[in-house]
Amino acid sequence: MERPSNSGDMSRRVGEIVRRINRFTDGPLTRKKLVLIVLVVVFLVLYIGPTLWNSLFNTEGSVTSHQNVCHRNFINTYQDAINDYDAYLRLESSATLSTLSHNYVPYIGNGLVGMSLEHDAHINIKHGRTLSLPVFYHPLYIIDDLDMKESTLVDYKNGIVHRFQCSSTGIRVSYEYYAHRTIPSLFVQEIFINNPLNVPKSLHMSIPRLSDWPTSVKQTIRLHQGVDAKEYEVVTGMVPLPDSDNVLAASVVTRKLSNTIQVEARDGVDLVIFTTVQYSKPIKQADYAKHKDIVEKKAIEQMEKVIALTGDRVAMLQLKENHSRVWQNLWYTGFYISDSKAEGVINGDRINATIYAILSQVRSYEYEEHIKPATKSELLRTLTYSEGCYEGYSTLDAYNLWKPLNSLGNLNAVTSVWMLTLEKQGCHNLLKAGASGVNQAVILSFGSLRFSNQHLEYNIHPSKLHRDFLFRRVNYGNMTHVNISVILQEDNKAAIFVALDRSDKTYYACDAGCLDSPVQLGPYRKYFPVKLTEPLTAILYITADKQHMEDLRHAIHVHEVVEAPAHEHHIIALHKHGHSLGGLNPLIWISILVLIIMFHLFLCRIIMNEFCDSGGGISYKRLYNKA
Repeated sequence: MERPSNSGDMSRRVGEIVRRINRFTDGPLTRKKLVLIVLVVVFLVLYIGPTLWNSLFNTEGSVTSHQNVCHRNFINTYQDAINDYDAYLRLESSATLSTLSHNYVPYIGNGLVGMSLEHDAHINIKHGRTLSLPVFYHPLYIIDDLDMKESTLVDYKNGIVHRFQCSSTGIRVSYEYYAHRTIPSLFVQEIFINNPLNVPKSLHMSIPRLSDWPTSVKQTIRLHQGVDAKEYEVVTGMVPLPDSDNVLAASVVTRKLSNTIQVEARDGVDLVIFTTVQYSKPIKQADYAKHKDIVEKKAIEQMEKVIALTGDRVAMLQLKENHSRVWQNLWYTGFYISDSKAEGVINGDRINATIYAILSQVRSYEYEEHIKPATKSELLRTLTYSEGCYEGYSTLDAYNLWKPLNSLGNLNAVTSVWMLTLEKQGCHNLLKAGASGVNQAVILSFGSLRFSNQHLEYNIHPSKLHRDFLFRRVNYGNMTHVNISVILQEDNKAAIFVALDRSDKTYYACDAGCLDSPVQLGPYRKYFPVKLTEPLTAILYITADKQHMEDLRHAIHVHEVVEAPAHEHHIIALHKHGHSLGGLNPLIWISILVLIIMFHLFLCRIIMNEFCDSGGGISYKRLYNKA
């Protein structure tokens, strides 16, 4: 039995379509035909025209598209981190990807040396509370071919800045920069060049240089004799201190490379460039000659140790992992806040960028190599003593602490104000412990969390709890981590939940006024209502001393304790939608939308009737095809 031919069916369908088109085009031009033709033309112009125009006349379209694809291939690895505000992406020159960009200056630092990752950046060293003293030595190696499009990504959790460059010819270059956490005098540049072309490629590269350092002296030395010997540049000079007669002696050692790189066809080049920096404490200018030799010798010796430590690829990876592990530990205590669309508020992207900038300017003493056991033990004891920190109101409301980070000067200024604020608000002991203590103090300041006389208290007005908060792994002593969540409920009332990540003893908590019996804490979240007291007191107390909490009931003198009222609807809508009307019942918006659609359909019907059926002074003959 033969099957019917599919080609015959297709021919009949095509013939039927052709006949309908012929019937449509035959006869005089009616109003309906005119309207249909106009609609088709408008559709073609609006939807197909731009694409056709770009394909015919835009010679750069394919190049731009290729470079965008190249950048997305680099960025995809970090997309989750970008979405979670654990990384920040700045696109230097892109129209299609500009929605991902923020205007924060990319920065690296470890408390001893720091640098903004601009193309012509110079080294900065410690002066006062920040790394704000410039040493005008520019250590960066950068491929600077003109057809390169680039973007920069700051990985907060690992303390590494990535730069991506994509050429219109297909050449791809990626960089990694970091100021090492366990070897604070070390700055690392890793450059990876890939040439997918069938021909070799010679690339021009900017090399380190001096700018405004008149007292500097430059020399070239060779480290590691034999076939592995490499040339290194040593620059040593005097750095004057602002508003002082004192100076610093500073020395920089870095690898010397040619300003051209040859990359073979379908091949790649990996470059690892170490730079070591050493500088003295403030000294009299007359003592410079003696300290000059000391810091220069230290910088060279540190470079020799790093070279010996990174003899192969595995050792190099271990060096980077040691650095990243310290940064990951620094972020162990953290903070989350729900996004708000209200104008002028602080969201997670600004918070993480600011914390990263602050931590980059403080040393991680307890992780640095060659630290003495006694010194490390003292630092760890300091971290456990948080009495009196934090005494002020929430730093989320202090707008001077959240100024733009769009330049190195602004970044240093913001960091300086933060360090001063924490120091004067009772956190001076934590600051002495280095980056771990500074991070702890910053997190406490977000919620006015204060360690005071055997307990931790959450000091904030209930009216401020109109967003979700999470204080993650707040250190309580040496062996306990407290998680405090504030979650906005469906009735627009905030609720507090407390859990212990780990603990070395039994802990208890009570809400405002401590009139209810203490609640024992554990690994599962315990609920506490938000209460408003008269006079105003903390809304939560946590302690390991149950008797102390029983005594608080009689020591906190309040006249009235009531459950905090629900937040007004327009305030919640402002944060969720960006305007006070955004939170109306969805049925209202659906009803309005239906009415708008019905009105426009009715209006279109009237216009079409007038257009198609009115005489208009012209007589049209209608033709009907009878079957």
